[in-house]
Amino acid sequence: MAQDPSEVGAKRLEDDQDKSADQLRAEIEDTREELGDTVEALAAKTDVKTRAREKADELKRNTLAKKNELLAKAKQASPVGGDGDGDGSVATEGPPGTTAEGGNGGGVGPIVEQLKTKARQNPVPTAALAAFVGGVAFGRLITRR
Repeated sequence: MAQDPSEVGAKRLEDDQDKSADQLRAEIEDTREELGDTVEALAAKTDVKTRAREKADELKRNTLAKKNELLAKAKQASPVGGDGDGDGSVATEGPPGTTAEGGNGGGVGPIVEQLKTKARQNPVPTAALAAFVGGVAFGRLITRR
């Protein structure tokens, strides 16, 4: 850092004088493109509304995937959705509304109880899902006014 800044600039100018006009124009064009890319990147980072929308979309996809996973598990474990062995088939022995084990296979009650149990076992994903649903409902109420 012992050099005088004016000497550094002078040295750069001497180097640039050795280059042809076409080379200088090409360098200028490259610099403009790099500067444009940098400005675009900075603008994207400062666009809070778009970034928030992207994050909301990501959360929505994750929540829907988790919901579908939980519903699939509930259907497999439910006597209505399947016989519990994971193959998705329904037990057909006995009168309608009962399973081969003799229990009552119909109704929504067992499914609700299973969902309650899962919610108690996994409070964080349940709270996240509830917050998401509440946010969507709140957002719809706000936009209708």
